[in-house]
Amino acid sequence: MQEEKNISEEQKSFLEKTRAELVIGGYSERTLKMYLCYLEAFFGQTKKPVQEVSREDIVKFIAIKKEKENLTNTSIALVHASLKFFFKTILKSSLMDEIKIPKKEKKLPTVLTQKEIKALIKSAKAGRDRTIVEFLYSTGVRVSECANMRLTNLDLHEGIARVEGGKGKKDRIIILSKKWIHNLKKYLKRKKNPSKYVFSKKNGKPITSDTIERMVKKYAIKTGIQKKVTPHCLRHSYATHLLEAGESIRKIQELLGHSNLSTTQIYTFVSTEELKKVQSPLDKL
Repeated sequence: MQEEKNISEEQKSFLEKTRAELVIGGYSERTLKMYLCYLEAFFGQTKKPVQEVSREDIVKFIAIKKEKENLTNTSIALVHASLKFFFKTILKSSLMDEIKIPKKEKKLPTVLTQKEIKALIKSAKAGRDRTIVEFLYSTGVRVSECANMRLTNLDLHEGIARVEGGKGKKDRIIILSKKWIHNLKKYLKRKKNPSKYVFSKKNGKPITSDTIERMVKKYAIKTGIQKKVTPHCLRHSYATHLLEAGESIRKIQELLGHSNLSTTQIYTFVSTEELKKVQSPLDKL
């Protein structure tokens, strides 16, 4: 946990209690970090004994995050969730019950064309970098799942892999591209530093999600793609291209590890192949 600044010993104690509850609750490391970060910022702003915090204090804090720091509705929802967890779970208070949050923006995910995917892969440095980019696109895994993939989770003979502890602490099976398997074997053969992770640093430890994020961004800029390209963008592209190829949305749901089909159905709005077949009425005049 990051170093606490400008908060009381009582507030530090509550931060530790919250951290323990999050750990026991099985929350991801990323969620734990963000919840504690927002809670610490809240304590730093209110500068009140925790038991004296009012509804107005909470509303003011969220409003500042929205107006002055220009957080997105999605981030505001995370701020709200962190405070709700604290007040409901730690303080057993109902202060958060009637505090509304803005609806999440219904933005369509960014998807690359197959031509852009080819260019991105080609621009990546041969070896580890290119194998990572190919893996992200060919499996649709999340960036953290890519970073933590172990060699023992790969079944190259069957062409499948096991994602362990994905979002929601769920395991799932993903398919492996035959082309990727071929390239992976060449990469592993040349790899000088042994590691239990598929993608690792020189010391054998797993590559970080941040490193992968920066890598993908670098190669997107090098390629000249104007869209905002992230590892998650490759996940979106994977799902959309599968849908356009006629794959069942139920199968895509399983491969992506979505709990609800409604989450996967966003890709039915992104797919443009069928839409492009519609003729504009202007062309019929």
